[in-house]
Amino acid sequence: MTANLEQNDRQIVLVCCGTGCTANGAREVFQNFQTKLKDHPEIEVQPIIKATGCNGWCEKGPLVRMMPRDITYCSVAAKDVDEIVEKTLLNGVLIKRLLYRDPVSKQQLTTHHMTDFYRKQHKIALRNIGEIDPGEINDFIERGGYQALKKALQGMRPGELIDEIKASGLRGRGGGGFPTGRKWQACSEARGETKYIICNGDEGDPGAFMDRSILEGDPHTVIEGMILGAYAVGAAHGYIYVRDEYDLAVQYLGKALKDARKNGYLGNKILDSEFSFDIEIIRGGGAFVCGEETALIASIEGRIGEPRDKYVFPTEKGLWGKPTIINNVETWANIPVIIREGAEEFAAIGTEASKGTKVFSLVGKVVNTGLVEVPMGTTLREIIYEIGGGVLKKRAFKAVQTGGPSGGCIPAELLDLPVDFDSLTQAGSMMGSGGLIVMDDHTCMVEVARYYVNFLAEESCGKCTPCREGIRALLEILTNICRGQGRIEDLQLMEDICLTMQEASLCALGRTAPNPVLSTLRYFRDEYIEHIENQFCPAGVCRELTTFFIDPEKCTGCTLCIKYCSVDAITGEKKQVHVIDENTCIRCGECYRICTFDAIKLARREHYGN
Repeated sequence: MTANLEQNDRQIVLVCCGTGCTANGAREVFQNFQTKLKDHPEIEVQPIIKATGCNGWCEKGPLVRMMPRDITYCSVAAKDVDEIVEKTLLNGVLIKRLLYRDPVSKQQLTTHHMTDFYRKQHKIALRNIGEIDPGEINDFIERGGYQALKKALQGMRPGELIDEIKASGLRGRGGGGFPTGRKWQACSEARGETKYIICNGDEGDPGAFMDRSILEGDPHTVIEGMILGAYAVGAAHGYIYVRDEYDLAVQYLGKALKDARKNGYLGNKILDSEFSFDIEIIRGGGAFVCGEETALIASIEGRIGEPRDKYVFPTEKGLWGKPTIINNVETWANIPVIIREGAEEFAAIGTEASKGTKVFSLVGKVVNTGLVEVPMGTTLREIIYEIGGGVLKKRAFKAVQTGGPSGGCIPAELLDLPVDFDSLTQAGSMMGSGGLIVMDDHTCMVEVARYYVNFLAEESCGKCTPCREGIRALLEILTNICRGQGRIEDLQLMEDICLTMQEASLCALGRTAPNPVLSTLRYFRDEYIEHIENQFCPAGVCRELTTFFIDPEKCTGCTLCIKYCSVDAITGEKKQVHVIDENTCIRCGECYRICTFDAIKLARREHYGN
């Protein structure tokens, strides 16, 4: 078939090459498209092949979208490319096995926009990601990029721009939730001609990849936001502080900065105005504490990344002692939309005290892992069950951790909690930068608290005694409880230590580090008591407190547990009841998690005679 396409009907193939899809072979898919289409010289107008940033639906990646028909193929492998080109691009035939099948209606959906995962989202910070080639400035411009900058420089005074941000109700998306407009106002009014703008891209929360995805998928939106902030407060120089592991983000940022300078959006006399501003990339050293703004400033200055007491805020005395604005990646990504579309439109989304949308990395024991953006006030239930598709393997939901390692664990009875700054704080957690880790009933909440405290113990800078010694003390107590060496009075002791840390720690890391402990004590205290008084881990996670046995009434002899046992501790013939040798078993729990007949059971002391 000879394809005679007019230029305005030109086909575009968008291959998601975000970090997750790349790990699953997306780059090979992209390269195969480029190679395969060269084999068809009869196509007068070759389809455009673009490698985009993270489309969000990581669970179904690599994703391939074909425009203008808006066809989405899921879990595409490099070997599928020939068929896609021959059938879909050249002949318009859908490949049904690559379409998404709705688990409820069983209907095959031709585009990702029809799925539950996308329909409840509202994208502002992520508006361009998955739609553009992040390495092409013209793609960004075609979607309204740098229009906000033109609007500001050609018709708005700096004070008007600050007023617009204040009217929008935007609060910092890095975790603290401080009103962005108030921060800008304070920096604008601070004394001194030299001022700085900083983008905090030091994303260190386990399971979090929001900022990374924005920097990799739409670097120009962050750059435009920073330029607008600089114009508002009178800054001439800015820094993007990027986590050291984010090589791809640094590559795209570097090219974006060069292209912005080349096109007059960055550098001297931007867009022929009297305003000049430039940006430099700084790579972080991998210290979690450098996400705290005063520690980040110290790192940029070449000093050890340690926080200081903020009796004087960075807006008054920040980088090299000069007034400085620090906002995180997602906050900057919202700025161009607010200025271009107006504060009222942004403020109409969300709740009274938490305006706009929030980006989350949805991970853990959830069907649809990925990157999502929802209006503030969306409930946890909507995010986990409607967008996320519910808990994996239809297991019972137990908890969700919000706010990273310094966040709290929210139980099932609070699934209808609206996700906003104040509601999460009242529930004993926090918004944080936006990580959501879903946990099922095979999760031990004592071990969860121990895991996060251990992470924070390694990442604490050690400068202040309450944080340094408090975290170590918590870790020792939690470790003992997980080993069956805890005492009931340890629970009150941990609460006392947490209170001291909250009141006396120097920075937010120490003040929020107690959240995992306090929230699990608040909602899952019975699990602590089981560990201490009954020497039993109800989730079968803590090895010293766990013994497994096979229920003969439920075992079908399928041999699945035998195949997964790494130490050959399970014996039995096919279709016969199996047996676990307690002396050989290392209590890893793999058989317990994979048994589809619920035949692997946890033994209490009364069962095995201890």
